[in-house]
Amino acid sequence: MRKHSVIDLDDLAQAVKDNLQEYNEYVNAEMKKAIRKTANSIKKEISVTAPKDTEHYAKTWRIAYSEDSIYSFRSTVHAKDYQIAHLLENGHALRRGGRTIGDGSVSPKPHIEPAREHGEQLLTELIEKVL
Repeated sequence: MRKHSVIDLDDLAQAVKDNLQEYNEYVNAEMKKAIRKTANSIKKEISVTAPKDTEHYAKTWRIAYSEDSIYSFRSTVHAKDYQIAHLLENGHALRRGGRTIGDGSVSPKPHIEPAREHGEQLLTELIEKVL
């Protein structure tokens, strides 16, 4: 953006429009960067805090990006094995039944929700810096 310039009164409307367009493009680019950084942070945190019974599960996390329009950018962090992610996050009963570890249940191992909450905080901070 230009700091100071002399604008003829007849050109004021166009100058304001141009500056707003430039600001809009800057904000859109910075928002996309913030979303990508947040998605990578969430993926990394989930991979680090995922249950370590198998290393395979932690490596199944992916990021999907979609751009519906120039003003809509979305990222989704997801596990390739989404059924396992749900069972680990929420716990489940084993085949032999029961709802406690002694009775044959696997207790929940929350690792997705804390990462989502941290990502939400990070995205908020990054957006506030841009604006």
